[in-house]
Amino acid sequence: MQAEVHAPPAWRCIDFISDLHLGADTPETFAAWAAYLQGTPAEAVFILGDLFEVWVGDDARLDGFEAHCTEVLATATRQRHIAFMVGNRDFLVGTQMLSACGITALADPCVLNAFGQRVLLTHGDALCLADTEYQAFRTLVRSAAWQTEFLSRSLEARRRFARDVRNQSEMRKKDPPSSAGWVDIDKPAALEWLHQAHATTLIHGHTHRPATEPLGAGCVRHVLSDWDLDHPPVRAEVLRLSATGLARLSLAEALK
Repeated sequence: MQAEVHAPPAWRCIDFISDLHLGADTPETFAAWAAYLQGTPAEAVFILGDLFEVWVGDDARLDGFEAHCTEVLATATRQRHIAFMVGNRDFLVGTQMLSACGITALADPCVLNAFGQRVLLTHGDALCLADTEYQAFRTLVRSAAWQTEFLSRSLEARRRFARDVRNQSEMRKKDPPSSAGWVDIDKPAALEWLHQAHATTLIHGHTHRPATEPLGAGCVRHVLSDWDLDHPPVRAEVLRLSATGLARLSLAEALK
């Protein structure tokens, strides 16, 4: 049974974003994200994972680039509701970080009840079942034992580990969709999740292939855009839910 989130009646629209992969080496993406959080007319922003390129523990929020991100988020939560679901890059975002910023944690997956609709939300990595190597890694690093041991290391040691993992994954990120290095979600598994959730709409990120696609059996998925305003081709989209349905917006359109 998936966790459920109920939108207050006063909300007029909800934004979904994911896969910004914020880092000190992407200043344009960071600036666009900060301006978006300040300027969106949405009463709520749901961040469905991989907001950060890497997150090695909540103690990282106290200085450097991570401190700037914390400040932006804390400011945003004074203006609107911010909800966050961990992704495959920032699964170590914990209660200290979320509490410091006033952010609501989202389970993965969870059901959003809003505007008379039930929408299933997930980061998406748990549905990429054909990537068996990643799924084994995911099981390992999501375990309490692994996280306890990892977080006991020095901050610098954790950052070195994260750099190594990032270098390995960067090679896979460049693979075209048709290559063996890229894995989409498992559609039968996604349909089973939707059936269990009594929902027909799935929203997810992770794959960096934004699209709206029928899944069969009257179900549809909306894949969120990744954000990158530092390297061509520049890309950044917002998926907005309102009483009239879902709309995929450019960043400029989302700020109108």
